[in-house]
Amino acid sequence: MAGTFSVNLNKIIKEFSLETLFLPGDPQELLVTSSDINRPGLQLTGFYEYFDNTRIQVIGKSEFAFLDQLEEKKRVSLIETLLSRKPPIVILTRGLEPFPEILSLAPRYGVPVCRTADGTSAFIASLISYLNVQLAPRITRHGVLVEVYGEGILLLGESGVGKSETAIELVKRGHRLIADDAVEIRRVSSRSLVGSSPENIRHFIELRGVGIINARRIFGMGAVKVTEKIDMVIQMEQWDSSKVYDRMGMDSEQTEILGIRVPMLTIPVKPGRNLAIIIEVAAMNNRQKKMGYNAAHELLSKLGMAADFGAPTEANPEWNEF
Repeated sequence: MAGTFSVNLNKIIKEFSLETLFLPGDPQELLVTSSDINRPGLQLTGFYEYFDNTRIQVIGKSEFAFLDQLEEKKRVSLIETLLSRKPPIVILTRGLEPFPEILSLAPRYGVPVCRTADGTSAFIASLISYLNVQLAPRITRHGVLVEVYGEGILLLGESGVGKSETAIELVKRGHRLIADDAVEIRRVSSRSLVGSSPENIRHFIELRGVGIINARRIFGMGAVKVTEKIDMVIQMEQWDSSKVYDRMGMDSEQTEILGIRVPMLTIPVKPGRNLAIIIEVAAMNNRQKKMGYNAAHELLSKLGMAADFGAPTEANPEWNEF
């Protein structure tokens, strides 16, 4: 289920190779819970009306220059006011030399202080992108996630319908496996979902009658991937002769995951159907639709039929059904 997540400071320090100037304790136990970043320019002038102390504070060249022109007593007061709010960490960019007041006051309020040689804007952009993934709302779905021609395809269906077998066939055809059995889905932005596998079962696939296999060991590193954006959901189900399946592709069925609408197809499964080829074509067709082309619309247009399937036009009044 979706909830509130955190990332420990040790991961951030390692990810961005931060130089630690002061740590109040074990960075594994120091947690960051907000993906928003703050440059405390207004706060250093004394404005704290909407200050959020859960945000990482980044001090760049502008903030440093402002503090540098102040008298020592005033600078101490402003820095102490900021640190007394106990942000999760203060990071200096561009390799700036910290003011002695920062290093002397940080232990008093237990605020970690780190430094990076990166430029302020580039560092903030990278940090926000990293935190958006680490702190993203997430759920776990029973299914298989594969990358087919650059499209992330999430295969869903009841246990035993053939999801893992289809994934193996796709991998043999040159595509890549991201997750089998359990897919951890994260909402990394207002329009994007990214899927991955839990680390303890990553790259393993269960095949009934064979057992557990390691796709990376059998098919090589090029056959697997750690994460992939989810572009389409395919629901696999046993063929039901009483059910009418879409044969034209005019209807754009969608499903909702973590509040984001994702294109969805329902593919019936029965002996003799090559599901791997069907999924390959579905992936390429989905990419074409995203680029503005719909084969069903073009066909109906060539037949002189209206966009709402089944309605004849003056060009072909005899087409009362297709």
